[in-house]
Amino acid sequence: MKLILQKLISYETLNFNESRDILYKISSENLSDSEISSFITIFCLRPITIDELAGFRKALLDLCIKVDLSHFNTIDLCGTGGDGKNSFNISTIASIIVAGTGRKVAKHGNYGLSSACGSSNVIEYLGYKFTNNDDILKKQLDKTNICFMHAPLFHPALKNVAHIRKELAIKTFFNILGPLVNPSNPQNRMSGVFNLETARLYSYLYQQENINYTVLYSLDGYDEISLTDKTKIFSNKGEFLFESKELNLPKTTPDLIAGGKNIQESAKIFTNILEDKGSVEQTNVVLANAAFAIKCMDHNLELEECYNEARYSLESGQALKVLKNITTYN
Repeated sequence: MKLILQKLISYETLNFNESRDILYKISSENLSDSEISSFITIFCLRPITIDELAGFRKALLDLCIKVDLSHFNTIDLCGTGGDGKNSFNISTIASIIVAGTGRKVAKHGNYGLSSACGSSNVIEYLGYKFTNNDDILKKQLDKTNICFMHAPLFHPALKNVAHIRKELAIKTFFNILGPLVNPSNPQNRMSGVFNLETARLYSYLYQQENINYTVLYSLDGYDEISLTDKTKIFSNKGEFLFESKELNLPKTTPDLIAGGKNIQESAKIFTNILEDKGSVEQTNVVLANAAFAIKCMDHNLELEECYNEARYSLESGQALKVLKNITTYN
């Protein structure tokens, strides 16, 4: 590790193999907290390269507990987090709405490490029991259209850095890795990221794979479609800017899509929206994100059709039924 740190301090970058191997070492428990912390901090001071990101990703996928959901055509809606915007759990609610349309969602997530309440915090609080049991996850997908994969149960390599990330309480390259290392390798991915540079890295990586993908970055910094500004979209169909008016939706402001101050408040926002009791602004945001996820899976559908499917899922109670089924599943 000393040689790697010296190289990085000298403004050099790592190649694919070096990046992969250093993540192997971090997972081996042979490095001290100070060494790991120093390594993480360096990448807070400069952008990660494509070779570094690909190497880190390869190591985590090699080391993860894999689950085979290939029998299903699944999508993961997952954001990097770390955008510092404290929005409510938009992608998780959108995931449940997508499941309410009958599509299969394999949601990858974690506790909030650089935010107040991550997707795992709120869905666990509402009663979901995390598991890495292949059979249970398949049954959940079959019966409820969704399953949640709590990252620590699938990525034992991350246990050595979780407490360090929590203490740092800032976004790190592990935020960037999150949406890229879903252990079920879904055929469809909608990934939100916290800056444009990361969006381009994701797009480059996804282009090398046989998947449908959509990468989102709101130009004012959100790692999702926030409707507070234009959103840069990268997908199999190219790249473009999305504006709220394309779905006849008004722009909103950050205070109207803010998250709770704790898990209890976050869960209340979560359930209110799925009970169709959320504010107009909250509802518009989750439906816009759900619409793009549906579009990611079904390129032939017009975006307005996707939005209408998402709206029906919410207003008909199908999305709420998904939440009730998955949080009471035994």
